Formats: sequence, C-alpha cells, structure tokens
Amino acid sequence: MKIAILLVFLFFLSAFCYAQQEHYSTTDRDALNYYKSANQSIDDREFAIAIKQLQQALKADPNFIEAHLLLADVYRQQRQNKLAIEQYLAVTGINPDFSRAIYLKLGSLEISEAQYAQAQMSLTKYLTYPNIADQDVRNAKKMLKDCEFSIEAIKHPVSFKPINMGSEINTPNDEYLPVATADESMLIFTRKINNNEDFYKSMQVDGKWQTATYLSNQINTPNYNEGAQSISQDGKLLFFTGCDRPDGLGRCDIYIAQKKGDDWGKPYDLPPPINTPGWESQPSISADGRTLYFVSNRSGGYGGYDIWKSTISAKGWSEPENLGPNINTAYDEQSPFIHADDSTLYFCSDGWPGLGGKDLFVSHLGKDGKWQKPINMGYPINSSGDENGLTVTANGRYAYFASNNLNGYGGFDIYKFELPANVRPHMVTYVKGIITDAKDKRPLDAQVEIIDLEKNVVVYEDDSSPEHGDFLATLPPGKNYGLNISKNGYLFYSANFSLIGHEAKDPYNLTINLSPIEIGNSVVLNNIFFDTNKFDIKPDSKAELQKLIEFLNQNPNVRIEISGHTDDVGNDQLNQVLSENRAKAVYQYLIASGIKAQRLVYKGYGKTQPLVPNTSEENRSKNRRTEFKIIAK
Repeated sequence: MKIAILLVFLFFLSAFCYAQQEHYSTTDRDALNYYKSANQSIDDREFAIAIKQLQQALKADPNFIEAHLLLADVYRQQRQNKLAIEQYLAVTGINPDFSRAIYLKLGSLEISEAQYAQAQMSLTKYLTYPNIADQDVRNAKKMLKDCEFSIEAIKHPVSFKPINMGSEINTPNDEYLPVATADESMLIFTRKINNNEDFYKSMQVDGKWQTATYLSNQINTPNYNEGAQSISQDGKLLFFTGCDRPDGLGRCDIYIAQKKGDDWGKPYDLPPPINTPGWESQPSISADGRTLYFVSNRSGGYGGYDIWKSTISAKGWSEPENLGPNINTAYDEQSPFIHADDSTLYFCSDGWPGLGGKDLFVSHLGKDGKWQKPINMGYPINSSGDENGLTVTANGRYAYFASNNLNGYGGFDIYKFELPANVRPHMVTYVKGIITDAKDKRPLDAQVEIIDLEKNVVVYEDDSSPEHGDFLATLPPGKNYGLNISKNGYLFYSANFSLIGHEAKDPYNLTINLSPIEIGNSVVLNNIFFDTNKFDIKPDSKAELQKLIEFLNQNPNVRIEISGHTDDVGNDQLNQVLSENRAKAVYQYLIASGIKAQRLVYKGYGKTQPLVPNTSEENRSKNRRTEFKIIAK
C-alpha cells in the first residue's frame, strides 16, 4: 500500500516537473510541442490523448528522454505495466543515470510482472545511489526480499488445482469473499452488480450447490455496499462490513445480524471499542463465538492496516489487542480468517516476503499463546498480483477463494481447491444435534453446553434454534466431551461422547429428547465419575454436579431421589453397598453446596435395575450409573 502511494505521488510529481523545466534532452520543436500538449492532457486527465501525443513526440525524436519517462509514468498510471517497463528501459538505455527514481519504479513494475531477476538488478542499482531517503531504502530492500523469495518459490511449486464452483454460484458479474458454515450446508458470498455489493447465499443439497439467491432485504441495502463477511460455524450469526452508513461510527464499521427463522434480523453496528471514528473492517469470528478478529488502521498499530482481536464477556467486548509483530508489519495485513480450530490464522499481506502485491499467509498459535511467524502459502497459490479473501473448510482440507485470472464466467469467480498439507489447520470435526420434547417431538430452544472433560472447561455454549431445535459445534477430535442441555420446565440432559478415533471428516450427530419436570421422570448423570470399586467423586464430575445444583435452585419445589446402580459383575452385596455409597456421596456433595437435605433422598439399587442386558462391556458400562428422579414438585 505504501509503495503504491509513493509511486502514484511520483507520477504526478514527475509530470509537474517535466512541464516546468526549461532544458530538455531534445531541441526538436515538434517533439517539444507534443510533449507540452501531453502535459496539458494529463492535467485534464485525458490519458489516452496524452499517450498519443507522447508517441508523436518520440516519433519526432526517439531519444527524447523526458517523453519516454512521462509516457512510462502514464502507462503505469493506466496499469499497462509491460509498456511502462519498455519506456523506463528506453530511458536507462539512453542515459543510465538520468534519474535514480526510475530504478525503484522499474523494480516495482518488474515484480508485478513476475520479472524477479530483472527487478533484482533494478533495485540493486537503485541502492547504489547516495542520499536516498530512509523510507525509500526500506521499500527497495523489502522488494529485494520479495525477489529472493519469489525466485526460490517458483523453483518449488505447491499443488494447486482450483475448481470453479459453477454457474449456480458464478455469473458474468463479480463474485468474491466466500465463506461456508462448518457443515458446508450454506455458502455466503458477495456479488457486485452495477457497483453495488450485496450478499448472496447458496445451499448445498445432496452434495450439490443450489442456484444462489439474494440473502436478505434486512441486510442488503440499495444505497450502501455490504461485504467482507464472517459467518458463525452454525450459520446463525453474520458479521460484516458496512461503509458510509448513517448509523455507523466511522467510514467503515463492523455490523452483526442474527438469523431469524428463514430470514435475518436487522443488523446493528458493534459499539466501541470495536468500532471507532476510524476504519474497521473484514471481521472473522472464532468457532466458539467469543473472539472477533478484524482489520483497522487505528492508532497503536505497526503501520498501514493491522489485524486486531477483541474477546466478548459478560462485560461486553474487550479493548482490541493488536496481534503483534509476528503478524503485522509496517505495510498492510488484511482479510483475516480464523479457522474453526481457533489456532490457525489465514490472512493476506504485502509486508512479509512474497511474490508481489498481497500474498496469502498462514500462522499457527504457539504453545506460549503467541502467533508464530507466518508461512507464505507458496507458488502458484500466490502470484505477482493480489491474493486475498481465502477461507478454509472446518475439516481443514479445502479452501475457497475468488480470482479473475482463471477463465471463469466473467470477472471474479469463486473457486475451491485442496490445501497443501503444510498449510492446513489442525483437524476439527463438528457435532450436530437436534433437541426435541420427549412427548410430542416438537423442536425446543434449549441451552447447550459442551465440556472438555480432561480440562473441565466449557468449549461450547449456545442455544439451539427455536425453529428447528438444532445446534452445531466444531470440536477437535481425539478428546472426550460432556454434554449438558437444559431448559426451563424440563429435566436437564446429561451425556458424554468420545471423539477419540472419530474420523474428523465425518460429523458426530446427536438427537436429544428432553423430558418435562414430572413425578417419576429421571435423568442419568452420565458425567459423574468414580474409580472402579470406589465412591469418591472424581474432580471431572464437578461440572455435572454444578448443573444439578443449578437445576435444583431454579426449581425450589422439586424433591429428588439420587440413586446408584452397578452391573452384575462381582459380589451382589458389595455391589449393593457400593451403589448406595455412590448415591450418598452425591447427596452429601449437594448438601455441602447449599441444597436442603429435606429435598433429597438417596438409595442404592446395586444390579437390580439395569438399563440394558449385561451381555457386553459396553452394556455393563451403561448400567454402572448415577441417576436422579423427581419424587415431588
């Protein structure tokens, strides 16, 4: 960004200087007249006319250095890079030391055209001149690092086979910035029609993407652009960027909208400290919904646009924290995408060594809680142009991105490709559940909590949708989890499940039926644990016990029986005593936690009330359990 601004400034400066100087490298009157007319055309922003006038000047005198240089600057302004390079080289061929600034311009243009060896020579030549401004020296050295990196990267290309997403999603208009839900049932992207950016969505049915439709009149507007979005893993929350809106705090702000049935609710502007009178954009929400990554040019950064993060709590959003020098540079870092593993960040940057323009990078969170230095995603994923807007599927295998260089349907199209192994995130899978009433099977909006049993910490907390009773959580495989579901007027549900050995590519599906609070209804406390033949409650049972305490506090008229059960292995009398002691341990824990004793009774049933026949170890484990039953309400 800063290099681009510098070169634009040099263009207008050079045009002005050439117009004012009195001594030229030519004495040909026709050449001078064409040259002066070209300067006037540039002032009038008639660049096509200026090009023809400068060509006439050079036809009159092919060695007219100032005309070559001005023509090069006009070509560069018009992004006709190859023609600009030819004209700059014409200047250095006539007089190698006419202007040292030419070599900085040449180096930048040659990188943009993937002419890295030539750019090395131009930039090295530029640095031989004395008294160069410090900022120009930094820019030249930075571009030299890009050349060194690029030459090596091209020697070792990575696998890259992009697949166009098809006419259901792509059109002759521009489509870009795709992002999918964790189960890839919905893809939301930006489509640009007549300079207006709006969101569209496509649903995946039986493995096939359906024709994209307008997302929502609640979110899209006819007068403002909506873009740079992030969707929560379950597809219920949409964070996006809105610019120049009357309800905003700054030029561009971050907004949030919540799904309401088949439509979306009205979006609202996130309050300070997220949004400021400055520029906030390109949000990416973490899988647990608690940390928002975004781009801002606010003070306190490293220069240009930086990536920041803020975490939400009961007190609101925290003061944003800069991701630090292992991510941000003195140039621009943009388009952050935090993967569902919450520890792999993808972004684009023109500050780290790359192939030119903005390249895509990946960084992993270290064990010390700090982001590691980013890895360039390699050639040909990255090129001499700008790459940005990459998002990655929850399973970590595929990425979505947009490009206008791959012969698609026109403009920018959306593509999907398989990520090289070295830039993939950590594996995650997703747990998908549906919660219904045990009696009439209608969907319920209930509170869902998933606990990492090893660490005894909540890793997911949300409500199921009232329309469908569904929820979705992304989780790392290879761990054991506890699941608690609660709703007023119902017994809470307790279960545990294991993702050890579970294939990350496959979802883990759950169906939960909640029983109303009625006398005789019972709940198996699946997450209360004891060592074999012991009745001391293990520490990883505390989360479950806290849920039972909360249930009793929320329902003060309820009385329960706590019961212990065993399988049929071993001495019947010992099993009976063990089951009673385990029930008593829970009883005593509840009393110690403030539950009145008259609301509780406990009883051991030994092997007498199996849930399933004791014919396998799996069945016997189900029969070894602790329950509570409603005995009064």
